[in-house]
Amino acid sequence: MDVKRNPRAGSPLQSPKPGAAANAPQAAARRQAPGLSEALDVLNRDVQQLRVDFERFFNGALPFPPEELRGRVLAQIRTLRGMSNGATAVDNFRLSDLEARYNSYNELFNRRLRDTEEGRHPAARHAPTPAPRRHDPAQGIVFGDRVDPEAAAALYQGLVSAPGDTPRFDLDSFQTYIKRQVAAIREKTGCAEVQFRLASEDGKVKLKARPVAAREGS
Repeated sequence: MDVKRNPRAGSPLQSPKPGAAANAPQAAARRQAPGLSEALDVLNRDVQQLRVDFERFFNGALPFPPEELRGRVLAQIRTLRGMSNGATAVDNFRLSDLEARYNSYNELFNRRLRDTEEGRHPAARHAPTPAPRRHDPAQGIVFGDRVDPEAAAALYQGLVSAPGDTPRFDLDSFQTYIKRQVAAIREKTGCAEVQFRLASEDGKVKLKARPVAAREGS
């Protein structure tokens, strides 16, 4: 009897193809990538909604703080951290940024809740304080001789988080692009700095650049 034949099926047993086992983790990661990206989109919306709901609570528009949503966001972050092995650099950056935003909001909300409960700031619920942002892509980010990696990352994250297709380039490529654009605009206009901002046109988010300061002696 041929030992390579299955006596029940009557057909040869198939040997695994060379390299199939080695490629299995990469194939699984590729299958998971779209799910992780979609989960990050959901997390982004929930983090934004959490900020809005807390501001509504402090304004008196909500009777109770949004603790259920806060717990759900935290659970999402923990779950996505477990899925991040094999994720793309873009997805890992998005997750880190969203987690940092959540932690910042969470710290602010906890402090304001304590102040309200202890009566130190009885008017706090009527005077919401937005979380400060060091780099705001909508207001504009200025670059000069040196491109600040943190500023470039904030601008890139604004593009990645915007509705529509995800940019087909990574953070390093985007930073190189910004450097080239800054150099070209400074050379053409004689300006010292260049401002980049994100603007919505026809339902799409676009990157705008303009010179903002002339060089001394020009």
